[in-house]
Amino acid sequence: MADIHPTAQVHPSAVIAPSAHIGEHVQIAPYVVIEDDVHIGPHCRIDPFACICQYTRMGRDNHVFHHASVGGAPQDLKFQGEVSWLEIGDNNRIREFSTLHRGTGSGGGVTRIGSDNLIMAYAHVAHDCQLGNSIVMSNNATLGGHVEVGDFAIFGGLSAVHQFCRIGNHAFLGGASAIGQDLPPFMLASGHRAKVIGPNVVGLRRRGTSQELMQALKTAYRLTWNADLPRKEALEQLEQTYANLPELLDFIGFVRGSERGIAAAGRNSDEM
Repeated sequence: MADIHPTAQVHPSAVIAPSAHIGEHVQIAPYVVIEDDVHIGPHCRIDPFACICQYTRMGRDNHVFHHASVGGAPQDLKFQGEVSWLEIGDNNRIREFSTLHRGTGSGGGVTRIGSDNLIMAYAHVAHDCQLGNSIVMSNNATLGGHVEVGDFAIFGGLSAVHQFCRIGNHAFLGGASAIGQDLPPFMLASGHRAKVIGPNVVGLRRRGTSQELMQALKTAYRLTWNADLPRKEALEQLEQTYANLPELLDFIGFVRGSERGIAAAGRNSDEM
Protein backbone atom coordinates (compact mmCIF):
# COMPACT_ATOMS: atom_id res chain seq x y z
CA MET A 1 0.00 0.00 0.00
CA ALA A 2 1.15 3.53 -0.78
CA ASP A 3 2.18 5.71 2.15
CA ILE A 4 -0.63 8.29 2.05
CA HIS A 5 -1.00 10.76 4.90
CA PRO A 6 -4.48 10.68 6.49
CA THR A 7 -5.04 14.36 5.68
CA ALA A 8 -4.36 13.90 1.96
CA GLN A 9 -7.34 14.11 -0.41
CA VAL A 10 -7.02 11.48 -3.14
CA HIS A 11 -9.76 10.99 -5.73
CA PRO A 12 -10.80 7.33 -6.10
CA SER A 13 -9.95 7.33 -9.81
CA ALA A 14 -6.30 8.28 -9.17
CA VAL A 15 -3.73 5.49 -9.55
CA ILE A 16 -1.15 5.52 -6.76
CA ALA A 17 1.74 3.02 -6.92
CA PRO A 18 2.53 0.97 -3.80
CA SER A 19 5.86 2.63 -2.96
CA ALA A 20 4.68 6.23 -3.44
CA HIS A 21 4.71 8.64 -0.48
CA ILE A 22 1.96 11.29 -0.33
CA GLY A 23 2.43 13.98 2.32
CA GLU A 24 -0.05 15.79 4.51
CA HIS A 25 -2.82 17.90 2.97
CA VAL A 26 -1.85 16.91 -0.57
CA GLN A 27 -4.72 17.14 -3.10
CA ILE A 28 -4.76 14.58 -5.90
CA ALA A 29 -7.45 15.09 -8.54
CA PRO A 30 -9.25 12.53 -10.77
CA TYR A 31 -7.22 10.33 -13.14
CA VAL A 32 -3.83 11.32 -11.79
CA VAL A 33 -1.07 8.69 -12.03
CA ILE A 34 1.59 8.55 -9.30
CA GLU A 35 4.27 5.95 -10.04
CA ASP A 36 6.58 4.03 -7.71
CA ASP A 37 9.39 5.74 -5.79
CA VAL A 38 7.66 9.13 -5.88
CA HIS A 39 7.72 11.44 -2.87
CA ILE A 40 5.22 14.33 -2.81
CA GLY A 41 5.66 16.81 0.03
CA PRO A 42 2.99 18.58 2.09
CA HIS A 43 0.31 20.84 0.63
CA CYS A 44 1.00 19.96 -3.02
CA ARG A 45 -1.80 19.89 -5.55
CA ILE A 46 -1.86 17.55 -8.54
CA ASP A 47 -4.54 18.32 -11.13
CA PRO A 48 -6.47 15.86 -13.37
CA PHE A 49 -4.57 13.62 -15.80
CA ALA A 50 -1.14 14.70 -14.58
CA CYS A 51 1.51 11.99 -14.29
CA ILE A 52 4.20 12.06 -11.61
CA CYS A 53 6.65 9.48 -12.91
CA GLN A 54 8.99 7.14 -11.08
CA TYR A 55 11.97 8.54 -9.14
CA THR A 56 10.53 12.01 -8.58
CA ARG A 57 10.97 13.88 -5.29
CA MET A 58 8.86 16.98 -4.75
CA GLY A 59 8.91 19.46 -1.88
CA ARG A 60 5.97 21.33 -0.42
CA ASP A 61 3.30 23.67 -1.87
CA ASN A 62 3.86 22.72 -5.50
CA HIS A 63 0.99 22.86 -7.99
CA VAL A 64 1.13 20.50 -10.99
CA PHE A 65 -1.55 21.40 -13.52
CA HIS A 66 -3.53 19.00 -15.69
CA HIS A 67 -1.78 16.78 -18.24
CA ALA A 68 1.73 17.73 -17.08
CA SER A 69 4.33 14.94 -17.24
CA VAL A 70 6.77 15.23 -14.33
CA GLY A 71 9.79 12.96 -14.03
CA GLY A 72 9.58 11.17 -17.37
CA ALA A 73 12.43 9.06 -18.73
CA PRO A 74 15.18 11.06 -20.47
CA GLN A 75 15.07 11.57 -24.23
CA ASP A 76 18.69 10.47 -24.53
CA LEU A 77 19.94 7.52 -26.58
CA LYS A 78 22.60 6.83 -23.94
CA PHE A 79 19.95 6.27 -21.27
CA GLN A 80 19.65 2.56 -20.47
CA GLY A 81 16.95 2.62 -17.80
CA GLU A 82 19.28 3.27 -14.88
CA VAL A 83 17.92 4.76 -11.67
CA SER A 84 18.03 8.54 -11.84
CA TRP A 85 15.99 11.31 -10.28
CA LEU A 86 14.03 14.50 -10.72
CA GLU A 87 14.23 16.68 -7.62
CA ILE A 88 11.83 19.62 -7.26
CA GLY A 89 11.88 22.22 -4.48
CA ASP A 90 8.96 24.16 -3.02
CA ASN A 91 6.20 26.42 -4.30
CA ASN A 92 6.63 25.72 -8.01
CA ARG A 93 3.84 26.06 -10.57
CA ILE A 94 4.13 23.46 -13.31
CA ARG A 95 1.54 24.28 -15.92
CA GLU A 96 -0.45 22.08 -18.25
CA PHE A 97 1.30 19.82 -20.79
CA SER A 98 4.78 20.75 -19.59
CA THR A 99 7.38 17.95 -19.52
CA LEU A 100 10.15 17.61 -16.93
CA HIS A 101 12.59 14.71 -17.31
CA ARG A 102 14.83 13.02 -14.78
CA GLY A 103 18.60 12.73 -15.10
CA THR A 104 20.88 10.19 -16.71
CA GLY A 105 23.64 8.10 -15.20
CA SER A 106 26.27 9.73 -17.41
CA GLY A 107 25.01 13.24 -16.61
CA GLY A 108 25.12 13.10 -12.83
CA GLY A 109 21.87 11.21 -12.31
CA VAL A 110 19.68 14.13 -11.19
CA THR A 111 17.63 16.87 -12.82
CA ARG A 112 17.11 19.62 -10.22
CA ILE A 113 14.49 22.35 -10.13
CA GLY A 114 14.64 24.82 -7.25
CA SER A 115 11.78 26.74 -5.65
CA ASP A 116 9.29 29.47 -6.62
CA ASN A 117 9.55 28.76 -10.35
CA LEU A 118 6.81 29.23 -12.94
CA ILE A 119 7.00 26.66 -15.75
CA MET A 120 4.27 27.58 -18.22
CA ALA A 121 2.26 25.41 -20.60
CA TYR A 122 4.14 23.08 -22.97
CA ALA A 123 7.54 24.08 -21.58
CA HIS A 124 10.25 21.39 -21.51
CA VAL A 125 13.07 20.77 -19.04
CA ALA A 126 15.35 18.03 -20.37
CA HIS A 127 17.51 15.50 -18.54
CA ASP A 128 20.24 16.63 -16.16
CA CYS A 129 19.24 20.30 -16.18
CA GLN A 130 19.99 22.30 -13.04
CA LEU A 131 17.54 25.14 -12.37
CA GLY A 132 17.70 27.68 -9.58
CA ASN A 133 14.87 29.67 -8.02
CA SER A 134 12.25 32.21 -9.17
CA ILE A 135 12.71 31.33 -12.85
CA VAL A 136 9.99 31.97 -15.44
CA MET A 137 9.75 29.66 -18.44
CA SER A 138 7.08 31.02 -20.77
CA ASN A 139 4.90 28.87 -23.02
CA ASN A 140 6.83 26.34 -25.13
CA ALA A 141 10.22 27.39 -23.77
CA THR A 142 12.66 24.48 -24.13
CA LEU A 143 15.86 23.58 -22.32
CA GLY A 144 18.13 20.94 -23.84
CA GLY A 145 19.96 18.44 -21.66
CA HIS A 146 22.51 19.55 -19.03
CA VAL A 147 21.48 23.23 -19.15
CA GLU A 148 22.20 25.30 -16.03
CA VAL A 149 19.91 28.22 -15.17
CA GLY A 150 20.49 30.84 -12.48
CA ASP A 151 17.96 32.50 -10.20
CA PHE A 152 15.39 34.94 -11.61
CA ALA A 153 16.16 34.07 -15.25
CA ILE A 154 13.28 34.55 -17.70
CA PHE A 155 12.64 32.68 -20.96
CA GLY A 156 10.27 34.12 -23.55
CA GLY A 157 7.71 31.98 -25.32
CA LEU A 158 9.02 29.52 -27.93
CA SER A 159 12.62 30.11 -26.87
CA ALA A 160 15.17 27.28 -26.92
CA VAL A 161 18.50 26.65 -25.18
CA HIS A 162 21.09 24.25 -26.62
CA GLN A 163 22.33 21.45 -24.38
CA PHE A 164 25.20 22.21 -21.99
CA CYS A 165 24.58 25.98 -22.10
CA ARG A 166 24.47 28.13 -18.96
CA ILE A 167 22.00 30.95 -18.38
CA GLY A 168 23.04 33.38 -15.64
CA ASN A 169 21.13 34.98 -12.78
CA HIS A 170 18.58 37.61 -13.86
CA ALA A 171 19.25 36.91 -17.56
CA PHE A 172 16.46 37.23 -20.13
CA LEU A 173 16.13 35.23 -23.34
CA GLY A 174 13.60 36.82 -25.71
CA GLY A 175 10.63 35.07 -27.27
CA ALA A 176 11.22 32.81 -30.29
CA SER A 177 14.98 33.00 -29.65
CA ALA A 178 17.45 30.14 -29.85
CA ILE A 179 20.77 30.29 -28.04
CA GLY A 180 23.75 27.97 -28.45
CA GLN A 181 26.25 29.63 -26.11
CA ASP A 182 26.22 30.90 -22.54
CA LEU A 183 24.17 33.95 -21.58
CA PRO A 184 25.90 35.83 -18.73
CA PRO A 185 24.07 37.11 -15.66
CA PHE A 186 21.93 40.26 -15.94
CA MET A 187 22.06 40.30 -19.75
CA LEU A 188 19.30 40.20 -22.35
CA ALA A 189 19.60 38.22 -25.58
CA SER A 190 17.24 37.89 -28.50
CA GLY A 191 17.14 36.62 -32.08
CA HIS A 192 17.01 33.42 -34.12
CA ARG A 193 20.59 32.87 -33.06
CA ALA A 194 20.31 34.97 -29.94
CA LYS A 195 22.69 37.89 -29.52
CA VAL A 196 23.28 39.90 -26.38
CA ILE A 197 21.81 43.38 -26.74
CA GLY A 198 22.56 44.78 -23.31
CA PRO A 199 21.58 44.45 -19.67
CA ASN A 200 18.12 43.17 -18.76
CA VAL A 201 17.09 46.73 -17.87
CA VAL A 202 13.36 46.18 -17.41
CA GLY A 203 13.76 43.08 -15.26
CA LEU A 204 16.45 44.69 -13.13
CA ARG A 205 14.36 47.82 -12.56
CA ARG A 206 11.44 45.66 -11.47
CA ARG A 207 13.70 44.10 -8.86
CA GLY A 208 14.75 47.49 -7.51
CA THR A 209 18.28 47.51 -8.89
CA SER A 210 20.29 50.56 -7.86
CA GLN A 211 21.40 53.15 -10.39
CA GLU A 212 25.02 52.37 -9.50
CA LEU A 213 24.62 48.69 -10.41
CA MET A 214 22.65 49.50 -13.56
CA GLN A 215 25.39 51.79 -14.80
CA ALA A 216 28.04 49.22 -13.91
CA LEU A 217 26.23 46.54 -15.92
CA LYS A 218 26.01 48.85 -18.93
CA THR A 219 29.75 49.40 -18.65
CA ALA A 220 30.28 45.65 -18.34
CA TYR A 221 28.31 45.08 -21.54
CA ARG A 222 30.25 47.75 -23.43
CA LEU A 223 33.69 46.55 -22.32
CA THR A 224 32.94 42.83 -22.71
CA TRP A 225 31.33 42.95 -26.15
CA ASN A 226 31.87 46.29 -27.87
CA ALA A 227 35.16 47.78 -26.66
CA ASP A 228 38.37 47.43 -28.66
CA LEU A 229 39.91 45.36 -25.87
CA PRO A 230 40.83 41.70 -25.50
CA ARG A 231 38.19 40.14 -23.29
CA LYS A 232 40.75 39.15 -20.66
CA GLU A 233 41.78 42.79 -20.25
CA ALA A 234 38.16 43.96 -20.23
CA LEU A 235 37.33 41.61 -17.36
CA GLU A 236 40.42 42.66 -15.42
CA GLN A 237 39.43 46.31 -15.82
CA LEU A 238 35.89 45.56 -14.62
CA GLU A 239 37.24 43.62 -11.65
CA GLN A 240 39.43 46.52 -10.57
CA THR A 241 36.72 49.15 -11.05
CA TYR A 242 33.79 47.30 -9.47
CA ALA A 243 35.39 45.16 -6.77
CA ASN A 244 32.75 46.50 -4.36
CA LEU A 245 29.83 45.12 -6.38
CA PRO A 246 29.27 41.36 -5.89
CA GLU A 247 26.93 41.29 -8.88
CA LEU A 248 29.75 42.41 -11.17
CA LEU A 249 32.08 39.82 -9.67
CA ASP A 250 29.38 37.21 -10.40
CA PHE A 251 29.25 38.42 -14.02
CA ILE A 252 33.05 38.31 -14.35
CA GLY A 253 33.31 34.83 -12.86
CA PHE A 254 30.58 33.53 -15.16
CA VAL A 255 32.27 34.86 -18.30
CA ARG A 256 35.67 33.54 -17.25
CA GLY A 257 34.21 30.13 -16.48
CA SER A 258 32.39 29.71 -19.78
CA GLU A 259 33.37 26.55 -21.66
CA ARG A 260 31.03 26.99 -24.64
CA GLY A 261 31.83 30.68 -25.00
CA ILE A 262 29.36 33.48 -24.43
CA ALA A 263 26.76 34.65 -26.93
CA ALA A 264 27.86 37.33 -29.39
CA ALA A 265 26.79 40.96 -29.23
CA GLY A 266 23.85 42.48 -31.07
CA ARG A 267 23.03 46.16 -31.21
CA ASN A 268 24.65 48.54 -28.75
CA SER A 269 23.06 48.98 -25.33
CA ASP A 270 23.00 52.76 -25.84
CA GLU A 271 20.15 52.18 -28.32
CA MET A 272 17.97 50.60 -25.62
